[in-house]
Amino acid sequence: MDMSYLHHFGSAAATIFVVATATMRTMIPLRVFGIMANLLLIAISIPTHNYPTLVLHAVLLPVNVFRLRQMLQLVREVKKSVNSDLSMEWLKPFMTKQKCKAGEILFYKDEKADRMFYIVSGRYRLVESGIELPVGAIVGELGMLSPLGERTQTLECIEAGLVLSVTYAQVEELYVQNPEFGFFFLRLASARLFENIGTLEARLSQRDVSMLAPTAAQPA
Repeated sequence: MDMSYLHHFGSAAATIFVVATATMRTMIPLRVFGIMANLLLIAISIPTHNYPTLVLHAVLLPVNVFRLRQMLQLVREVKKSVNSDLSMEWLKPFMTKQKCKAGEILFYKDEKADRMFYIVSGRYRLVESGIELPVGAIVGELGMLSPLGERTQTLECIEAGLVLSVTYAQVEELYVQNPEFGFFFLRLASARLFENIGTLEARLSQRDVSMLAPTAAQPA
């Protein structure tokens, strides 16, 4: 076999893949093309005994496969959450752990917001509204959508526990890598906003009923 011909073919194919990946705006097709380029260059490197290229792409191949699988799973979990219980557990692989003590304030109302939190354990309360957040809840995502980028309430830890946090910058990176993720994230954030409004309306309704009850009980 003419090795020089095979070498030129491989170089031309690699150039085509590089140009193609440079035109892509999202991560999933970029990873797919990366995998195809890895396989092609590995196949060409074996008969031409180009061992540095072989080793390089043998290392890059599993990395691209892992990242592609991670992104596909992320999109799948987001879609599942939108259609079910609004869980945001799909964000956990991208979050960092943070231990909290009773009485600790995670953030204050009106301060600049830069991250959101996922509650793993403990008890937490939104001070201004008095709403206690359950384990599995996510809090702080609305600051990302706020025009001023500020916190709308104060979050206090009332029983020691663990939270996971992810910065808005990381969420933005995920959006840039895959705009579909951003679309579903906005749907989830909007759903949580309406959920919070519904909770507050229910609390106000209960308060109005309790205020009217003594008046109704008075004799005519």
